[in-house]
Amino acid sequence: MTTDASASTPATSAGSSTCPSAARLGDAGRGIAVSKRTDDYQRTNREFWDADADDYQDAHTSQLDDGVEAWGVWQIPERDLQVLGEVDGADVLELGCGAAQSSVQLAARGARMTALDQSVGQLRHARDHVRAADAPVRLVCASATALPLRPESFDVVFCDHGAMSFTDPFASVPEVQRVLRPGGLLAFNISTLLRFLCFPEADPDALVSRRLHQKAFGRRMFDWGDGTIDFQMLHGDWIQCFRTNGFDVEDLIELRAPKGATTTYGEYANYRWARRWPCEEIWKVRKR
Repeated sequence: MTTDASASTPATSAGSSTCPSAARLGDAGRGIAVSKRTDDYQRTNREFWDADADDYQDAHTSQLDDGVEAWGVWQIPERDLQVLGEVDGADVLELGCGAAQSSVQLAARGARMTALDQSVGQLRHARDHVRAADAPVRLVCASATALPLRPESFDVVFCDHGAMSFTDPFASVPEVQRVLRPGGLLAFNISTLLRFLCFPEADPDALVSRRLHQKAFGRRMFDWGDGTIDFQMLHGDWIQCFRTNGFDVEDLIELRAPKGATTTYGEYANYRWARRWPCEEIWKVRKR
């Protein structure tokens, strides 16, 4: 939140050093397949996550490692939402895996897991987590807009506040379409446009407010000035993007903070706000 089977083996070999950040891995890079293709905004995001990975995992480990397969900042259980459903025997790709907590959980349910992140800093944590769990999870260092993976090699691609938040959907969605098998599922959780519009861009340290601060039309890239660049757009633009790339919309789940819920992501949206308005939404779309 946020890296199989031979049919989905990445084009780059494990232990390769072609990722721009992989030179810093040294021996830590063993078992991680890497790719160097990226864009300027992705370089900005990658550098942020490489620098912040340790602090991020320290701040949120108590929530991310609680053993519950769940979605979003409020940890709404998958058993309640049924976003992914049965994954036993399925080839599954996680985009923006962070420390790969979700991938480890799905591997325990029988999924053949590939966990991908473009941050080497995050993948160091993923490597340690996968080894500690002795989980059959393949780790890949690459961008979601240039997947070093074979066409039609996955049944499910999912993301929970990972790469689908930090890449241009008009670049990432076609790549997901390419690696999914016909009938395959793409499911991802992102911030709602409403949360973006209620966030004062001039003050990245401020909390989401009850007032609109941003315009909704004419943009899809948000630079918050804190080292990250996010993407979001109108629902109509999302639907156009899906249809253009051969997907049918199956569901849109707007998440509400459960009653009495707590989170380690207090800066994201306070509880009262998240009880009144959706700050996260899960898209489920299926490849034709």
